[in-house]
Parts: sequence; structure tokens; C-alpha cells
Amino acid sequence: MSIQNFQSKEIIFLNGKFLKASQARLSVLEPGFLYGWGLFETMRAYNGKIVYFEQHLQRIKNSCRLLGMVFPHSLVSIKKIIKKTVAKNGFRDVYTRLTLWKCEKGTDILVTVRKYKPYSIGKYRKGFCTCVSSFRQNDNFYLSRLKTTNYLLYRLALREAEKKGFDEALILNQKGYIAEASRSNLFLIKDKEIFTPSLECGCLNGITRRVVLDLAKKNNMKVYEGNFTIENLLAADGAFLTNSLMGIMPLTSLEKIAIGKNKCLGLIKFFIKKYNSLFR
Repeated sequence: MSIQNFQSKEIIFLNGKFLKASQARLSVLEPGFLYGWGLFETMRAYNGKIVYFEQHLQRIKNSCRLLGMVFPHSLVSIKKIIKKTVAKNGFRDVYTRLTLWKCEKGTDILVTVRKYKPYSIGKYRKGFCTCVSSFRQNDNFYLSRLKTTNYLLYRLALREAEKKGFDEALILNQKGYIAEASRSNLFLIKDKEIFTPSLECGCLNGITRRVVLDLAKKNNMKVYEGNFTIENLLAADGAFLTNSLMGIMPLTSLEKIAIGKNKCLGLIKFFIKKYNSLFR
């Protein structure tokens, strides 16, 4: 089936109506379109159950307030809309995206659903290779900690990495510390202790990031949030990346230099197993 045919059958929710994606019509004059004045959340549904549903919705609701946007429905109503959109598309394992953007009359809403296609088991075994992006995060601006539709920095960073043959791009902040990757949070492991950039570094407070921090603390592991450099990463015993779609992905090299040399694969596998169990 071609992408065009697939999209013509996809059911979306747009401003109060369930429609085929091909039928959607939007105004190009709204502030959300003209200025990237909007927010989004990507969530994974496993067997129809959306994982960390409440946390995703609470984050976007809080972000609406910071951007001067009206949250368009109650949390209960938003949940029902998203669940119904997932059900109408008929997939058991999906990712769904909630997008809100500023319009002249308030806030527009779009819910889209696609079949989830996970990375192969082989990819999780091999892990991601990454490079250091030439782009920098503005850690002094609070927008760096929100998931806005003004996403150009991350898309350019990822495109730059992929053109060089890498899976991901690490983005440094203006002080030279690691902020995050183009679509994920970063964790380092050293002497069985866990390290991750603090929110003050300019990273998104990812939902899976929080899950890993909670898992580590519940299993009596020491966790540190702070400022970390490329040198810290290369000296680590291991590293991994997190986001809500791929879960936990080992990070095995930076600029073709191996990270950790398999010193803590067992610990990374522990986190992967614990995280994946949350979907059962």
C-alpha cells in the first residue's frame, strides 16, 4: 500500500470532527502555522492501552499555560477523543500524536494515529551511533524545556547526523554541556551509577526519562542530574537514549568512538526489560 493510499484511509480528529486525513483542511493564517506557536505529545499505545497517558496530557496542559494557550478540553474529554481515534484506526500497537496550536479563536486540536513500527531486535542489540551536532541549544530560554511545534533545531540536527551516516545527534548547550539528543534524552552509566543532564541544561523533561529515574531510585541506584561533557560520555561505562516511542536504546558510539566497550550491557538490559514490562 502506498503512503498516499494509507493516508487517505487514516482517521484523524480535527477540531471536533473525525475525518479521513485526506479531508483535513486548515487555515494557513493562524498563529500556530505562521509562528510555530503550538505543542505536541507523541504517545505509544500497546494493545490499545496508551502508556503514561496521564503524564503526557498533564505535561501538554501545563505547557499550554506557559505559552498563553487555552487547553481546549478537559483531560477526561481529551482522553476519550484520543482513545476513540486509536480505536477507529483499528491497530493494536500504534503511536498517536496530540497537537495543539494557537488560533485566533483559541486553540485548535489535532489527533493522528499511525501503526507503530518498532526498531528491530538487532538494532537494540547493536545500539545507536551518534555524532555531535553543529547546532546548539539555548539553555537560558525556558522554551527549550517544552515540546513545541517549533521543532526546527531538532530536525536540522537529525538531518545533519543522518547525512553523515549516524542514527542520532547529540546537542550541546551554549555552555558546552550535553543537553539532549535530537529526539531523545541521554543517560550515562559510570561505576553502576546513573547520570543524566539536568533540566537546566536545556533538555526536555521526557516521560521515559522520568520513568528511568524512578526505576533507578526504586532499585537503590544512585542517580545524578547535572552538567556533563562529551569527555564524560566517552569515559562512561555505558550510555543509552530514551523516548516514548523507542523506549530505551543503547548508545554504543560517538563520532565512531566506542562508548563503554560493553562494560555495563547487563545494566542497560535491566532497564530495557523493566521498561518493556510496563507495556504488558
